[in-house]
Amino acid sequence: MITASDIFTISSQKQFEKIALKVFRFQHENNKVYRDFCDFLKVNPQQVKSLQQIPFLPIQFFKSHDVVSNNEPAQVTFTSSGTTGIITSRHLVTDVTLYEESYRKGFSQFYGNIEDYVVLALLPSYLERGGSSLIYMVEDLIKLSNQPESGFYLHNHGELTQKLIELDNAGQNVILIGVTYALLDLIEKQSFNLQNTIIMETGGMKGKRKEMIREELHEQLCKGFGVSSIHSEYGMTELLAQAYSLGDGVFECPSWMNILVRDPEDALTYVKDGKTGGINVIDLANINSCSFIATQDLGKKNPNNSFEVLGRFDNSDIRGCNLMVL
Repeated sequence: MITASDIFTISSQKQFEKIALKVFRFQHENNKVYRDFCDFLKVNPQQVKSLQQIPFLPIQFFKSHDVVSNNEPAQVTFTSSGTTGIITSRHLVTDVTLYEESYRKGFSQFYGNIEDYVVLALLPSYLERGGSSLIYMVEDLIKLSNQPESGFYLHNHGELTQKLIELDNAGQNVILIGVTYALLDLIEKQSFNLQNTIIMETGGMKGKRKEMIREELHEQLCKGFGVSSIHSEYGMTELLAQAYSLGDGVFECPSWMNILVRDPEDALTYVKDGKTGGINVIDLANINSCSFIATQDLGKKNPNNSFEVLGRFDNSDIRGCNLMVL
């Protein structure tokens, strides 16, 4: 039996690999969708001895299947955002305390005590729909901050501008978590010179603006907010863990999360550090769903286990689609 304590007290790569292999065998036994996928690849779980031998479930399965590793009812169902006519992902979370422990400990690992910050959120596209795991997380962080100034903003940019300036001038530590296009909208109306505020973008234009390369985007945001770096959060509906970048687009994982980078031409092999490929995520907090997810993101891994996200596969170019015949 693998417990939350086993997952959230990992302190070495060797310990991570040991628990990851246990989680793999547990999910192979208890998750029918994942087991069928492994069977299709003719993978014998007893012969899997390393992370590189573990099959990674293509993330698209969350659009067509209920990916769960137990028979418990879902306490919450997270759904991805999508344009009209697009099938969205559904993540059935049977124990939401695992998600809460994951993002609380993850935030603490990178930023320290949440009570040291006022948390402001500019997430209109997420706030205007139900089922967002990001809204669930940020709402809880706002409560945990115990700061009466913390809160969500929608389209009331004037109020947010005034609040940011007041708090920053008072020397208050602030984190502004925003969807990319909304942060750009804000600095088009007002430029800032913030000294005590962290700007954290969650990525995505949500069809509101033309996509931009990270360097150009962060340059605009740094200039508009008057800060030296832009922080980023890397998470998704199908996962319970988040990686964070404290600047320059370089992400680090909490101790229960790791990534491998697969060959874009062969989904079952891996590229060397520094080479671009598809991002595979291991999220051990996702024990009741699937901890081994092949995303549609392109990236590269650095020798120190940090990683960069460089873009996404074009739908027509996703290799390994023959793995999805289930």
